[in-house]
Amino acid sequence: MIRGRDAEYTEYVTARLSSLQRLAAVLCDDRQRADDLVQGALTKLYVHWGRVRAASHPDAYARTVLVREFIHERRSNWVRRVSLTGQVNEPPAAAVDHDAVLDLRAAVAALPARQRATLVLRYYCDLTIDQSAEILGCSPGTVKSQTARALDAVRRSIGPWHDAGSGRQPAKAAGPATRGGPSDD
Repeated sequence: MIRGRDAEYTEYVTARLSSLQRLAAVLCDDRQRADDLVQGALTKLYVHWGRVRAASHPDAYARTVLVREFIHERRSNWVRRVSLTGQVNEPPAAAVDHDAVLDLRAAVAALPARQRATLVLRYYCDLTIDQSAEILGCSPGTVKSQTARALDAVRRSIGPWHDAGSGRQPAKAAGPATRGGPSDD
C-alpha cells in the first residue's frame, strides 16, 4: 500500500514539478527561494497525499498549498530577519524593453504577499476571481479589491512614462496655459 502511494506521489510530482517551479518563481522573483518554496509545498503534499489524491482537482490543491506556503513565508519572522537579494540569471525570452520589464518586476516584487499572490493567480495562472478566492481562502470581493490595489500600486510605481513609450520621459500633461504664462496673441 505504501509503495503504491509513494509511486503515485512520485509520478504526480515528476509530471507537475516544472509548473510548480514556474509558479513559485513568479511569486518569489528568486529561483533559490522558489526552489525552497516548492520543496516546502511538496513536503506538505506528501504528508497529505491521501487528501490530494482524493481531491477532484489535484493540481488546484497543489497550487493552493504552494500559494499559501508563499503567503505564510512572507508573514514569518524569517523574512524580516533574512534579506536575500539575488539576481535571476535568466533573461526574459522576448522582452522588447528591458527597462520596462525590470520596472514591472520591481513593482510586483514590492507588493505585499497577498496582493502579489492575487496578481499571479489572476494574470499568470489565468484563474477566475472565485478560483483565486478559494486558493487564497478569502471572499471574491477581497480578491477584487486586492487585485485593484495591486494594479494601482504597480501603475504608480511604474510612473507616467509607462504610456509615453520607451523614451523613459514622463508624458507631458496637456492642458490650458496658466495665467502669467506665454500669451496666445
